[in-house]
Amino acid sequence: MYVVLLKFSGNKSKAPDLMDGHNAWIREGFEAGVFLAAGSLQPNAGGGILAHGTTREALDARIAADPFVAEGVVTADVLEITPARTDPRLDFLKA
Repeated sequence: MYVVLLKFSGNKSKAPDLMDGHNAWIREGFEAGVFLAAGSLQPNAGGGILAHGTTREALDARIAADPFVAEGVVTADVLEITPARTDPRLDFLKA
């Protein structure tokens, strides 16, 4: 399981121009079954994504395809978590 933190950088002002492409990128991640949740980092700091069912290499390639990442609107920080204990509703996250 991965937590992806997309933190705004100095090019944050470009975000409105790239929002349609970024939203399409998020939609594709959900359609591929890789993204489980996505939302905003508060307060107005960027976004976060919970990803699963992919390799780190494939996730890195997917992240690089985000228009926000490609245009330097955000920087991506990826945390890899190997769940050892979960609520039963999240057992599918265990390796």
